[in-house]
Amino acid sequence: MKLLVTGGAGYIGGVCAHALVRAGHQVVVLDDLSTGFAETIPDGVEFHRLPVHDIARVLTPDAEFDGVLHFAAKIEVAESVARPDLYWNVNVAGTMAVLDAARAAGTQRLIFSSTGSMYDTAATKGKLTEDAPVRPQNPYAATKLTIDLMLAGECEAYGLGAASLRYFNASGAVGNLGERHTPESHLIPIVLQVAGGHRDQLMLYGDDYPTPDGTCIRDYIHVADLASAHLLALDAIRPGRHQIYNLGNGDGYSNKQVIEAAREVTGHPIPVKLAPRRAGDPAALVAGSDKARRELGWHPAKPELREIIADAWAFHRSSW
Repeated sequence: MKLLVTGGAGYIGGVCAHALVRAGHQVVVLDDLSTGFAETIPDGVEFHRLPVHDIARVLTPDAEFDGVLHFAAKIEVAESVARPDLYWNVNVAGTMAVLDAARAAGTQRLIFSSTGSMYDTAATKGKLTEDAPVRPQNPYAATKLTIDLMLAGECEAYGLGAASLRYFNASGAVGNLGERHTPESHLIPIVLQVAGGHRDQLMLYGDDYPTPDGTCIRDYIHVADLASAHLLALDAIRPGRHQIYNLGNGDGYSNKQVIEAAREVTGHPIPVKLAPRRAGDPAALVAGSDKARRELGWHPAKPELREIIADAWAFHRSSW
């Protein structure tokens, strides 16, 4: 298929673009490089340095795209609280531009990069499935939920076939394709920055949660496993249907378990300083991904936390 990947110079978008090329698809990347990196884009792939709002310049009827994989977005929770207007403009208005262009071009497949952080953990016991209540706690999650709702309407009204893939904690690396944000806000890369001497210590926010060791529990999913789910969803979507799939390992690891695993993988002590809880951090956030396993035939190939951290550590050491 001929596929347009928005945000294909970013972390998950870049890994997926490479996976699509390896699978034999013709890939075109659109990215404004505001947070992505040109070297992430696969060699030989057509690249358009444009904001997502200008997608109609690339996604035209004459271009004959079979589908769009839409990753282009702002993703930092704290920034979304400080600048909600930016998140509504890029994430929601940007996606509206994608939908308008796809409709005009007759492109009828779309995979959307969504998030598991929109679920209401206070109203749900155990693993979070796709029918769990949603209650976004910040503008970032609110924009992702809004887009999921937009896609449902687009599919019903215009026959689009779409899938929203709600990631939990994307982690790990594939060779030289790894996670790098400025500023960094995700636990595993921060832990590895401490191990590598790029931070003095790790701030551990709270050790009094109702969990076995008192620290927050999260579901970490290898970015390569996320990429495989995108390829499977691309084949599974059908005209007029919007499907939602949670993507996670289904196993939760506490912050202390992540720190200990990183110490084992890196061989470094990783000093930790305890800090008060952060507002809005749920005690546990673990995916129920049975739907993706059942309907897509998706099975994570790299579920082990130490393997996820080892791949990320190899990437960070090579990039410093």
